[in-house]
Amino acid sequence: MPDAAGLYYETFGPDDAPPLILSSGLGGSASYWAPNIPALARHFRVITYDHRGTGRSDRALPARVTVADLAADMVTLLDHLSIDSADIVGHAAGGVAGLAVAMDHPQRVRRVVIVNGWVKADPHFLRCFAARLALLRHAGVEAFLKAQPIFLFPANWISVHDAALDAELPHQIAGFPGTATMEKRIAALASFDATEQIGNLADKTLVLVADDDMLVPARAGDTLAKALGGAPVARMGWGGHACNVTDAATFDTLVLDYLRS
Repeated sequence: MPDAAGLYYETFGPDDAPPLILSSGLGGSASYWAPNIPALARHFRVITYDHRGTGRSDRALPARVTVADLAADMVTLLDHLSIDSADIVGHAAGGVAGLAVAMDHPQRVRRVVIVNGWVKADPHFLRCFAARLALLRHAGVEAFLKAQPIFLFPANWISVHDAALDAELPHQIAGFPGTATMEKRIAALASFDATEQIGNLADKTLVLVADDDMLVPARAGDTLAKALGGAPVARMGWGGHACNVTDAATFDTLVLDYLRS
């Protein structure tokens, strides 16, 4: 099993293609990117990984987790694979981690696509996570996971895919990283605030937002783009928080148009 200092990872596409790291959101699973890998791996050496504390990676975490820790793991992965610099596509947690790498290790990042991310936690985002934490603490893991699609996907998409979501639930329960780990990861995202240290990264950053994102409002992405010095914004009018899953074709086109430009 490929392992980089406790991080499980997978690679796809030609070994001699430009490297592209895909970093997922709160769930942390490399498998989150399954809908996008075929299109991206035609042009890049795609690297996916399970975040530390989740999936097949080392489940041990420090008492407090920060976005800087998530960023450090991405640098560890680059070092392990002897990659000087790479493109990064990060979704939510993975997006702010990619931003942290670009801020602290600019020489390691060619370009970064931040999907449904933020420079500072939005009030609506915090409200949603307070509700999700209440479910986890007082109703348990199954209730937390069963409610998760409400925050990730558009309502019509959930209705059409209800049976598939129910079929996936037992696997999600079996692979759940634990309440303590989830609380640490949520706390890291809620406390992230780069407003005082963010620099002008507009020339190497694309901010991608879904206008109907139920979890992270699109305005958070607009605020991030301005803070970056006027970074370009790619908008998906439909798709929800997990827009790369619900409309993979549009997502892949936007990402490839930017990374190959």
